[in-house]
Amino acid sequence: MIATTTFAQSDRSNSAGAENVVKVVRFYPNPASAFINFEFKDIAVSNYSFKVFNFIGKKVLEINNLTPRTVINLNDYFRGVYIFQLTDRSGKVVESGKFQVVK
Repeated sequence: MIATTTFAQSDRSNSAGAENVVKVVRFYPNPASAFINFEFKDIAVSNYSFKVFNFIGKKVLEINNLTPRTVINLNDYFRGVYIFQLTDRSGKVVESGKFQVVK
């Protein structure tokens, strides 16, 4: 299964107030067992950091030098749900989502 998270960006030219949805983070497979791929589209990845938290909120990974495609090895991850956050340099969360590790 391929999962994609999105964030909304207002389209000021649309008088009806509709929003354009921009897909930023694509991740697969979900659920994952050995590894998970994250793809970052339409952003300058050098301006962002990526964090993964376990379900009780403990940070288990932080990547400050992102590439357009990042593969995370899940060998040291326990079974469960994990939360990811893509943040800009000021610390603002641009995107977040969750994935499941099954073993």
